[in-house]
Amino acid sequence: MTATSPSAAPAIRVAIAGASGRMGRMLIEAVRASGDCVLAGALDIASSPAIGSDATAFLGVASGVPITADVRAGLANADVLIDFTRPEGTLEHLAVCAQVGVKAVIGTTGFTAEQKEAIAAAAQKTAVVFAPNMSVGVNVTLKLLDMAARALSTGYDIEVIEAHHRHKVDAPSGTALKMGEVIAQALGRDLKDCAVYAREGVTGERDPSTIGFATIRGGDIVGDHTVLFAGTGERIEISHKSSSRAGYAQGSLRAARFLAAHRTGLFDMFDVLGLND
Repeated sequence: MTATSPSAAPAIRVAIAGASGRMGRMLIEAVRASGDCVLAGALDIASSPAIGSDATAFLGVASGVPITADVRAGLANADVLIDFTRPEGTLEHLAVCAQVGVKAVIGTTGFTAEQKEAIAAAAQKTAVVFAPNMSVGVNVTLKLLDMAARALSTGYDIEVIEAHHRHKVDAPSGTALKMGEVIAQALGRDLKDCAVYAREGVTGERDPSTIGFATIRGGDIVGDHTVLFAGTGERIEISHKSSSRAGYAQGSLRAARFLAAHRTGLFDMFDVLGLND
């Protein structure tokens, strides 16, 4: 008698918000290329010319999944939503996710403190991975920054420099702010009390307890981040540079797989990657 192999786990049914945008299309391609995920929904704003079209038409193939502005319709067949849009849209989508039991991976940035509280409240009803950057490499970089900040806690000035494409609407980037938060926490500080976001004119000597930020916007830069620890006689730079959005998409799928084992709760990419230990 021949033994039979156990049946494969069902595919994770993924809906994509902002389906006709640059990141949305990258996510759709990643879902199609994966062996364990399937495209189950596609959302976009009502004014998008893509509304009603097939979500994979840009690839020259048909998926049978239309792009819709009806959030409930777009989530009807999904297990998880991946959302890289704008804060207001993401919160609208998340409210429906919480109502219908769809999990969420949120890579949107630019949330206010109050909006982040709304995300935490929704996570009491459904499982959410919320991170300012879904890239595996960026999150490993954050872990390295925590280690560096603890070792370089005195005698080093800390500056965060980030560069993004001309279309990015928030500054500093969510990733840069997360880097600052990780460093500040490692140093026993609160970022809102020690961050310096602009310098102009006669500023006086640098306060060694501050964390500085510099923002660059131009061209089609996907995302570059460098943290400079400047000491006496030496400088240490920890950098991450993205050449495409593919890393964000692959990290998002890892987050979606992670959520398969959770019904509720608020998680970040450190949870997904096991970096909280």
